[in-house]
Amino acid sequence: MTLPIIIDTDPGIDDAAALSVALLHPFFDVKMISTVNGNVSIEKTTSNALKLKAFFNSDVPVHRGSAKPLINKAIDASQVHGESGMDGYDFPSISNDQLASTNSISAMREILLHSDTPITLIALGPLTNIALLISTFPEVKDHIREIVLMGGSSGRGNVTPLAEFNIYSDPESAHIVFESDLPITMIGLDLARQSLLTHDYLASFEHLSRTSAMLYQIFQHYRENDFAKGLKLYDVFTVLYLLDPESYETILASVRIELHGTLTKGATVVDYDSHYPNCKIVTSSINKNYCSIFKDTIK
Repeated sequence: MTLPIIIDTDPGIDDAAALSVALLHPFFDVKMISTVNGNVSIEKTTSNALKLKAFFNSDVPVHRGSAKPLINKAIDASQVHGESGMDGYDFPSISNDQLASTNSISAMREILLHSDTPITLIALGPLTNIALLISTFPEVKDHIREIVLMGGSSGRGNVTPLAEFNIYSDPESAHIVFESDLPITMIGLDLARQSLLTHDYLASFEHLSRTSAMLYQIFQHYRENDFAKGLKLYDVFTVLYLLDPESYETILASVRIELHGTLTKGATVVDYDSHYPNCKIVTSSINKNYCSIFKDTIK
């Protein structure tokens, strides 16, 4: 049995880890990759998605999505991921001729409406494309099994004291998604902060396989907080969770997005006591199974 998925992404070093697992593991049936502005510009995130597609010799179509948030000015995280977004590995040059389309929202609609089974959307970046999809084409909602997203936090942020990067980048889109009444699983900062991947563990990737060597090299250019202790590869936990959900603690909660606060814009306000939860939050792992699953998939 496989899980049909659409990946919406802004590669990004941790996105590359998530995409590697998704494209290699037989459990996932990747229908398409949609790109979005986020870690770097839309031109660079799309180029990076095409580079990964070529690296894996994949036939999964890549569609370019939104170049900017709904309202805010675009920001990026090149200080974390490097100027290209995937610094550290010498990918061959690619051509935009390999791009399936420049309208990922319409492409997602077509795939969803023509699928025999509901599809899981995995969102690794700002939620601009997903918000536009469900706002412009509400008929697709019946064809979405679940949205599994990396974003938000039940505690501290990583861009401001309270806001996580993906949500802060486009809080209006996040508001649309969290108010959509669709099943949502939120994998925020909390999980990866408690599941730091040590340098010793990542060093074992260097010679396992061509894929592991590529990831090892780009990991050396990833400059998130606590780099001296290890890496917090936020995005990869979306796919690792889907491969082994029983190994994670989850809590139903109501999540609302702060849109106007001078000091709190982009914060995910989490109410664990709400009688009307709209989200399942993955709070922590209960074992280290994710280490073996990650390593076994890429070796």
